[in-house]
Amino acid sequence: MQTRVRLAAAALLSLSVLATSACGDDGEDKAADNTSSAPSTTPTSDAPVPAGDECTVDDIKVEGDFGATPTITIPDDCKPPTTLLSKDLVTGTGPAAKAGDTVETNYHLVTWSDKQVLDSSFERGQTFPLEDLGNAPVIDGWNQGLIGVQKGTRRLLVVPPQLGYGAGGNGVAPNETLVFVVDAVSIS
Repeated sequence: MQTRVRLAAAALLSLSVLATSACGDDGEDKAADNTSSAPSTTPTSDAPVPAGDECTVDDIKVEGDFGATPTITIPDDCKPPTTLLSKDLVTGTGPAAKAGDTVETNYHLVTWSDKQVLDSSFERGQTFPLEDLGNAPVIDGWNQGLIGVQKGTRRLLVVPPQLGYGAGGNGVAPNETLVFVVDAVSIS
């Protein structure tokens, strides 16, 4: 009987030593844990940068008709473009928008690095009036990329960081490439 008690005591002692050492702290781990668990207050773009060439406007896939919330698919096998890309997915009619015009828009924005929807007027059910095109208080990618759009046009815009939010802002990670689908609802 004493042998069983001793074996049980030895087993318990071994388990408690194991548990204590597994949960123990040697100081170095704690310092490392403190730095890695600190919350970040700025968004970061941790997605790996794909090898290969820059994507073209035709590499980005968009599904959905004018007036409907689009689905944007960003490829994984090419790099984000470094220049503004634009492509009309649906061609509208009427006069082309020029500097100074107001373009009533619906838009859907996906960020390149994480392929997540960041903003969508479609989802809010409320259009966005872009007043004074060319000088509007929006990103340069919109001021440049929507010149020439016609009423009824669905346009894909791929905006590099220098024409978007650059170092970051409005919930956008630093140096983020932005992918917009914009519907021109009206032009005045």
